[in-house]
Amino acid sequence: MGISKTELFTPEQNEIASIAKAIAHPARIAILQYLVDVNSCVCGEIVDEIGLSQSTISQHLKELKKMDIIKGEVEGVKVCYCINRQKMDSIRILFNQIFKQFSCC
Repeated sequence: MGISKTELFTPEQNEIASIAKAIAHPARIAILQYLVDVNSCVCGEIVDEIGLSQSTISQHLKELKKMDIIKGEVEGVKVCYCINRQKMDSIRILFNQIFKQFSCC
């Protein structure tokens, strides 16, 4: 497999690609939709809601958290997750800009 030559692309293009990669799994989309729907931080309900194993959910949460799309705060022995609204606003702006470019097609 070839090496990714990210230096050939703008920082914005690289950021959009990284975000797209982070959300490019149906379980991650389901997690984000659930967090938006409950409109608050959740601690253990994600596993019950999504229906995947705890370890699988943890892996997906880790990827979303790595991109700062969600926040995780420790409460006792649990980690509670919620949407990072500032990051989601910036993601919305980035994707809206690129989709506006495609509106000519």
